[in-house]
Amino acid sequence: MKRFLVIAVALAVSGCAMVGPDYERPGTPLPTQFEAQAATASPTAVAADWWKVYGDEMLNELIVESFANNADLQGATARVEEADAVLREAHSALVPLVNGQLGAARGRVLGNTPPVGNAFTVGVSASYEIDVWGRLRRGERAAQANLLASRYGRDTVQITLAATVARTYFGVRALDAQQRASQEILDAATESLDLATKRADAGLVPALDIYQAGSLRSTASAQLKEVARLRAALEHQLGVLTGRLDVKVPTGRLVSLPIPPQAPAGLPSQLLERRPDVREAEQRLVSATELIGVARASQFPTLDLTAAFGIANPQISDLFTTGSRFWSVGAGLVGPIIDGGRYAARTDQATAQARQAEASYRKSVQEAFRDVADALSNVQLAQETEVELQHLVEQARQTLTLSRQRYESGYSAYLEVLDAQRTLNDSQIQLIRNRQALLSFTVDLMVALGGGWDPSRA
Repeated sequence: MKRFLVIAVALAVSGCAMVGPDYERPGTPLPTQFEAQAATASPTAVAADWWKVYGDEMLNELIVESFANNADLQGATARVEEADAVLREAHSALVPLVNGQLGAARGRVLGNTPPVGNAFTVGVSASYEIDVWGRLRRGERAAQANLLASRYGRDTVQITLAATVARTYFGVRALDAQQRASQEILDAATESLDLATKRADAGLVPALDIYQAGSLRSTASAQLKEVARLRAALEHQLGVLTGRLDVKVPTGRLVSLPIPPQAPAGLPSQLLERRPDVREAEQRLVSATELIGVARASQFPTLDLTAAFGIANPQISDLFTTGSRFWSVGAGLVGPIIDGGRYAARTDQATAQARQAEASYRKSVQEAFRDVADALSNVQLAQETEVELQHLVEQARQTLTLSRQRYESGYSAYLEVLDAQRTLNDSQIQLIRNRQALLSFTVDLMVALGGGWDPSRA
């Protein structure tokens, strides 16, 4: 028994070596820094709860509710719990398995007296696989990497959910602004229709002016109803995202939402490493690399140790008094001799799957860099466009004022007023949509950098 234990310990110590490759992060050549983009760039750090920089309590409430009730996020959380259970199962393979047993049997043995008898047993048995080639340890590492990947996957779902809620909320606010602009246009069109009717009744203008003014009013009224329809649809979408289907968003002002501080110049590209989707892709690669070792170790024999101890007696009443004690220890070596290349093929499969995971990781890093570059340029250009559109709206408003004055004085036809009103309408909608896009681009930047940034910790 002592010799057996000495051999088992020696084999266990020798099992420290593991076959298969160890993980090394593949190189992903990228520029060291992003180009300076935003004119309002600031070294101010943005925390992980980046949505609070917009200073809107309703938005904060919606995102918190989505974290608590969204079905996609709940599913991602369940996947983390599943991966945790898989890891605990993999870890349990590294410790002995001990079973209790209680048996009763009746049988006949030729030549014995009496020929038919009972047998009652109670005992324990244990089995343990010496991890000589590292198959179990690499399996545990693979499960650990999968757990981390699942956690990062959940973080990706969470940050994507917050971004979707924010963009949808900004859409609601943009429609509120369009609704006010459409109402303003409708009111102006109603005044123009009244004016044209009075001037036509007085014989100062043809009836055509009434029809043109009426057409403008009908267009403005239809536009107002379409805006209300779109707003209701976005509100319903927020209900699904937050898990509160009866959610109601009160009317608000789009311009009250501030543009958050932008990323500072020369932002280091290492910030991409904190993105949860990039981390998830890397942990998938780590797991796939460890599974190569698992497959490789399966080509070698496995060494199992077994032990059993118990009591047996033909009479159950005497089992614990005069029963016979028994024990046994043993070791077994089992391995493939002729497998037709089965295990080698499995190793090749695992190697190919690791190469696929590496390609996915490289692609995720490259796409992450592109996301940040796109978001930076989008924010910069949208800010510049907003300045131009503000000038355009002001000019269109002045043009409409002058056109109405000329029409009231009889110096021009109503068509000039009609064109000026349409130009103002279009320019207001463009400004509102650009503002919505600018806010959405700032969200894109937050997400692209993994949820805010802190240059001092890059």
